[in-house]
Amino acid sequence: MNRVVIAGGGIAGLTAALSLHAAGRTDVLVVEAAPEVQPVGAGLNIMPNAVRELAALGLYEELAAVSVPTSELRYYHSSGSLVWREPRGIGAGYRWPQLSIHRGRLQEVLARAVRERLGRAAVLAGARVEDFAELPGARLRVAARNRAGGARTDLDAEILIGADGIRSAVRAAMYPGEGAPPWNGVLVWRGVSWMPADRVGTFMFIAGNDRQKAVVYPLTVPAAPGERVLVNWALAMPAERGAAALDRSDWNRPVPVDRFRRHYEGWVFDGVDVGEVIDAAEAAFEYPMVDREPLVRWTFGGVTLIGDAAHAMYPIGSNGATQSIIDGRALAHAMAAHEDPARALLAYEAERRPPMTELQRSNRRLGPEVVINMAHERAPGGFTDIHDVIPRTELETIARRYAVAGAFDPASVNQGSPYDAPAARAAH
Repeated sequence: MNRVVIAGGGIAGLTAALSLHAAGRTDVLVVEAAPEVQPVGAGLNIMPNAVRELAALGLYEELAAVSVPTSELRYYHSSGSLVWREPRGIGAGYRWPQLSIHRGRLQEVLARAVRERLGRAAVLAGARVEDFAELPGARLRVAARNRAGGARTDLDAEILIGADGIRSAVRAAMYPGEGAPPWNGVLVWRGVSWMPADRVGTFMFIAGNDRQKAVVYPLTVPAAPGERVLVNWALAMPAERGAAALDRSDWNRPVPVDRFRRHYEGWVFDGVDVGEVIDAAEAAFEYPMVDREPLVRWTFGGVTLIGDAAHAMYPIGSNGATQSIIDGRALAHAMAAHEDPARALLAYEAERRPPMTELQRSNRRLGPEVVINMAHERAPGGFTDIHDVIPRTELETIARRYAVAGAFDPASVNQGSPYDAPAARAAH
């Protein structure tokens, strides 16, 4: 009998499994809908606070080998003028870097560690958690459905962790009337492209205006002089008329690049041509920009939520994967510190839910990326010196306020991990 069942084998679920193992628990089962944990998706950034936690799990060297330490972030007006630049990671005074990495590579590292540390039987692939029921004696019965044959498996558990994403079945069982994720009317196109290194730059940038945006950054370094690098790109703008009926359950829908390419003609930022990056893509994917309403409660008895299942937010500020990692570490720490599972889950929620609620709301206000809108509103035709448009102190305050809200300011991060497990209870 597996006493801890984790619904979802994504970044949140795998990090939680590894963190629980590090805290002394061996009775963990990850239920993953895919037939196997596969390296899918595009790029993402792991902020220094999450890199710190992955390093505490002994994964830093593996991750560093398949990622790029992001040294600088730049914001540009759509005219090409620089709005703001700031050092990131080590260059910004952190003890750990910010890493740009393909989601699939991150998931591979986590999945391999789970198999090595907890055993292959710790992952039940090809099944999706559908529901749960409370039983006498603080027990749970978790219903999982085989995705291929449709057979149902009932799992007995003490704790159920909903790490099954924005369309979480665990969350739906808690809040059956919630419905589909709300859409803000913006479409996002994502992809990766192999590019000559000298056509990409070494920095991450976010560019645009109050209607459209482009995010571009490298995910690899050249293997040898003259070799190409893998580049992540994400584009966003309001949907055109007729897109209101877009199926919000149809994620990562492949689309031809000519669906959106024309909107980014002439977008060049310090030598990086967004159109050129798009043209080099092998595939492009479209999805609606959605999030979830903040919840007043994540935990019911022995069931709780982590990652996007708990606090799905707009893709602003590089916080989706980062906060999912922190959730997994915080939950394992609370479970190691409290003998009673219900108390442990409530302690985890008390720590994590308030700041994540604020971060969700901040991302709806565009977080630090609001500086692009401000620059466009105050100087739609561009500018020579941004400080004639937005004072430096105002730009610094916006960046600092968001970092503090996400607890990834240098002062907080450099104190070290608050989630090193207390003396682990006897292994279960």
